Amino acid sequence: MTPIITIAYLSVLACALFVLIRWPHVRCTGETPVGIFTLIALLFTAGLDMGLVMLPLNEFPVYEEEAAFGFTNALAVEFGMWGPLVWLMYFVATFYFVAIEPRLKLFEIPAVKWIYNLTVIATCSFTCYLFMQNLPSYAQGMPQWEIWALAIGVIAFSVISSGDMRVMKWLAITSTYGFGILAFTALAVISIAYSRVGLGDFFANIGLLMDYFAHLPRFAMPIADYHEFYLFWWFAWSIMIGQFVARFVGGLPAWQLAVAMVLLPALPLGLWFCVLFVYHQGQIAIPGWLNWFMIFVGIVFVVNSLDSLIRLYSANLGWSREALGSRVYYPMHFFLQLLLVIAYFFTPFEIQWVGLIVAGLYAAIYVLIIQRMGALSRIGAR
Repeated sequence: MTPIITIAYLSVLACALFVLIRWPHVRCTGETPVGIFTLIALLFTAGLDMGLVMLPLNEFPVYEEEAAFGFTNALAVEFGMWGPLVWLMYFVATFYFVAIEPRLKLFEIPAVKWIYNLTVIATCSFTCYLFMQNLPSYAQGMPQWEIWALAIGVIAFSVISSGDMRVMKWLAITSTYGFGILAFTALAVISIAYSRVGLGDFFANIGLLMDYFAHLPRFAMPIADYHEFYLFWWFAWSIMIGQFVARFVGGLPAWQLAVAMVLLPALPLGLWFCVLFVYHQGQIAIPGWLNWFMIFVGIVFVVNSLDSLIRLYSANLGWSREALGSRVYYPMHFFLQLLLVIAYFFTPFEIQWVGLIVAGLYAAIYVLIIQRMGALSRIGAR
């Protein structure tokens, strides 16, 4: 599958450059425009999950030991897994749904509509599955039944949140602030409690992180099997996050939207990884209370991801709370997500399969754009 994801990923990055060269000043306005902070909060929390909080400390040693990543340091690799090129994919998908899909209407074709929304449903449940897989490394000693109970609670709360856009916005903004408080608290702990490390180590790590940009082309293609998994993961997310975010864009020119969607999420990500790398370098054990704070923030991110995707596919398929009524909407989506989480655990189903389907959707978009270039000639015309 390596050639497929390589071609697919490079083609999307090429599309980003094409959009910025061809339509840099096209104003992007969604159905429900919001301010820039709310937009980025919705993007940041919908486009990420608990992996942002829980995975890096487990991954740093892997990147240091695996020869394929020896061209740079582990911090730069971690940033590359989550960094600017990923968010550039989200920008391409967002621009498509704001400016191009209203003219092409590809996702209104019944077969495409159903295939696409099935990928949204599957990716949504994968978020919860990944949370359950990684939780034991942070909540050591937690029995399996408690993990399942927590997952069931997360799914239930996410379904409830998805039925009310006001709750979703509040959660997105709250979790963004919570993430900032978490990063500051983690940095303050090592600065105050540990004499052998401090702010100097944190700022030194910013320099290490910058090595990512020196090796940027390496991250545009699979470096190793684990990086390939990440690319399929992001690919599976890209179209659905783009459609979700497109609804809230508030009239930004395309180039400003690209800067906002790439730069603003990447900054807090990079700073957070620099903080965690201090813990890794100093082999510092995270205090119990801080560990539970990290778990709490991770859970909120999972809820943000789930509720945004549930709301997305339910609206696309006419399964919204307004259409079905609360008595049908809540139990239907709860059991659908729970059954798919179980499928990830007990069947060979993998997220890479979803990524392949999304790559096929991108190919269909390219073909349709070539066939209907005339319909796109007036994008940005006054």
